[in-house]
Amino acid sequence: MAMLIGMDIGGTNLRLGVIKHQDGKVKLVEELRFQADFSSLCKSHSPAVAWQEIVKTVATAIHNAQQKYPEIAAVGIGFPGFIDPVTQNIAQSPNLPGLKDVALSADLMHVLKIPVITENDALAAAYGEYIMQVPRQKDLLYVGLGTGVGGGLIINGQPFSGQHGVAMEIGHLIFESQGRPCGCGNQGCMEQYASASGVSITYFNATQQHCQALEIAIRAADGDPDALEAYALAGTALAATLAHILKVLDVSNIVIGGGMSGGWSLMKEAFELRLELDLIPALRGKTWVSISDVNDHAGIFGAAILAEQQLTQQH
Repeated sequence: MAMLIGMDIGGTNLRLGVIKHQDGKVKLVEELRFQADFSSLCKSHSPAVAWQEIVKTVATAIHNAQQKYPEIAAVGIGFPGFIDPVTQNIAQSPNLPGLKDVALSADLMHVLKIPVITENDALAAAYGEYIMQVPRQKDLLYVGLGTGVGGGLIINGQPFSGQHGVAMEIGHLIFESQGRPCGCGNQGCMEQYASASGVSITYFNATQQHCQALEIAIRAADGDPDALEAYALAGTALAATLAHILKVLDVSNIVIGGGMSGGWSLMKEAFELRLELDLIPALRGKTWVSISDVNDHAGIFGAAILAEQQLTQQH
């Protein structure tokens, strides 16, 4: 039996799960959630100061869990950024500006004295969705809708990160030429329209009101036309991008998760209409899009089991 920690780090929050993996079954023993606005931290401080604070915050959360569960053997972290598959260094994080070539695994292991692995948050979530599926399918494409939009690909049961750790950064495919500026350095990236922040931008452009995506969803449910349009544009942007991805990958099993997936009913009609239009005829009717049913725990599960696998390989 292995006791593990899986962490899901976002731009505005940090979630930690203590995981028990026994007889092929993955169980969440305890989940802890923390307010950790790393995005604002990175925007308001120098990269060195911001990084020091991020490592301190993450290490404290893990250390507190270790005190309660001293048998924890390894830590897996899903982090929003481009993760080098060899060094595990974070090359860049578009939603955490200023961070470049920082070593979260190494910095945490120096403090915690147990193995730590870092993986792209969407790829960790993709693997979590894969291991929790019944029955498992060998291939899976995961789309994580949150502060940004991430993607993760499982091929033949294995997470695919690409040669430079930038595979499936689908949020940074261009949806609108010369469109909204993005933290990655380009313009018109899909995540500037289909993410929680993208929905907020669309709504602000229409109303001059600063609102979070959740508030906009509530207004949409009450019939606010600008709120409805913001979510419809999110669905359209996601579908248009996904249609191109499917032409390349030809994967039938698509899972959509992340906090924004809670507003799927507001995106679904526009999404399905655009996907049907943009898919090539040979793929129409052959893709299955489902909403994650693991209560947004996929990233925690996936990161923990990936950490366990690396621990096993080291022994």
